[in-house]
Amino acid sequence: MRLNKKLLTTGVLAASLCAGQAWGAVSAAEAAKLGDSLTPMGAEKAGNGGAIPAWDGGLTTPPAGYKGDGIYVNPFPNEKPKFVIDQSNVDQYAENLSPGQVAMIKKYDDYFMPVYETHRTAAYPEAVMEETVENATKSELIKDGNGLGNYQSATPFPIPQNGLEVIWNHITRYRGGSVQRNVGQVTPTAGGAFSVVRFQDELTWRTYLEDYSPEDDANVLFYFRQAITAPARLAGNVLLVHETLDQVAEPRRAWIYNAGQRRVRRAPQVAYDGPGTASDGMRTSDNFDMFNGAPDKYNWELVGKKEMYIPYNSYKLMDPDLTYDQIVKAGHINQDFTRYELHRVWHVRATLKEGERHIYAQRDFFIDEDTWQASVIDHFDGRGELWRVAEAHAVQFYDQVVPWYAIETLYDLLSGRYLALGLTNEEENPYTFGIDRRSRDYTPAALRRAGTR
Repeated sequence: MRLNKKLLTTGVLAASLCAGQAWGAVSAAEAAKLGDSLTPMGAEKAGNGGAIPAWDGGLTTPPAGYKGDGIYVNPFPNEKPKFVIDQSNVDQYAENLSPGQVAMIKKYDDYFMPVYETHRTAAYPEAVMEETVENATKSELIKDGNGLGNYQSATPFPIPQNGLEVIWNHITRYRGGSVQRNVGQVTPTAGGAFSVVRFQDELTWRTYLEDYSPEDDANVLFYFRQAITAPARLAGNVLLVHETLDQVAEPRRAWIYNAGQRRVRRAPQVAYDGPGTASDGMRTSDNFDMFNGAPDKYNWELVGKKEMYIPYNSYKLMDPDLTYDQIVKAGHINQDFTRYELHRVWHVRATLKEGERHIYAQRDFFIDEDTWQASVIDHFDGRGELWRVAEAHAVQFYDQVVPWYAIETLYDLLSGRYLALGLTNEEENPYTFGIDRRSRDYTPAALRRAGTR
C-alpha cells in the first residue's frame, strides 16, 4: 500500500474559515492516554472482562489463501455462531441492540442475528495513527461545529467531547487515501424482486492527489466520482462531488453528466435529503456511507457509550462464490451470511433544529469505537416514529490496513423494502487502492470526457 507522505503535510483550512467560535482540542495530559489506556485512534484498549477482548493492534496480516487480488479471504472461516438472537429471545438482548434492530427482528420471522466471537480487527496505517494523536491537541470545531480548524487529515477528535466531534470522526475517517471500486446496488420490491445498478466509484483525498498543494482547494476534504455502468438505460451517467469541509461557508460542489443529453449540470440536490442516485427513493443523499455531508441541520447529543451487537468482520458477504440471488431476499438480506459481534459504540442522537427541514426528524447513530465508522443508525420520521434502520457490515481490508464496509443496508420498516449498496460478489476488480489521480481528473471538463454515450 502506498502511504503518501503528503498525509503528514500540514494542510489546515484557510484563515477565512477559522473565524468564530472554536472548540475541540484536548490537553496534552489528556492526549497522553492515546497509545496508553486508549488505542492511538481513541478506543478503550482494554477488554470488558468478558466477550470484548483487549485491542492488540488489529488484523494487518492477510490470512492464508489471500492472493493479493482484492478478493478478500475470510480470516475466520471455521468459526460458528455462539448464539442467535431472534424473536424467541430478542427481549433478553434488547439492552445491547438498537430499537431499530429489535424492530427488524420483531417484524420478520426469518430475521435473526448470528452472534460470533468478537475480534477487534480494526487497524490503521502507522502514519494515520500518528497524525490522529497529533490532532488530539490541535483539531477544533469551528463555525458552530460546521467546519474543522487546524485539521490535517486522519481522525480529528480521538478523544471526543461531544456528539458532533464523534460524527466528524466518521465523516473524515481514513479509507485508503485513493481508491476505485466496482459495486452493485439493489432496491428489492417487498416481494424480493430486484435488478442491479452497477457503479464504478472513485474516492481520492485532496492530500493524495499527485499534484497536491496545501493552498489549492483548502476547504476540500476529498473528491468523489461515481459512474453508472449498468443497466443500459442508466449507463454513462456520472456524478462528481468536491466534498467541502465547511459546507455552510461553501456548499458541496456537485455536477452530473447526463449521458442522454450529453450535458454537465450543477447538482445542488446531491445533499441532505435529496434523492440518492438510482435508489428508487430508498435512500437520501446523506444516507450514503451511512451518513455524509454537512451536519448543520441537526443538534447533536452525545448520549454515551454502550456495548452493542453490530455487524463486524462480515467477510462472508464478500464471498465471490455467492450470487446476488443468494444474498438478496424479500424484506432484508439473507442473514445466514451475516456476522454480529459485541463491540463498544458511541451513541449520538441527532435531532432536527427548529426551522430546518429534513425527512428524518431524528437519527440515532451507533459508531464503532475502534474505527469511527457508523455501524447502525435508526431513523425517525416527523411524527417521531421509527422509520428506517441502517446497518453497515464492516470488514478490515487487511492488506491495505483500511477498515470499511462490505455492504450497507437501509431497511424501510413501513414499506417492507430496503436498499443494499456495495455488493461485490459478481463484480470484476471490486477494489483497487492507491490509484493515481491529479486535480484535473476531478473537474467538470473531465466529467464530460468521462461520458460514454
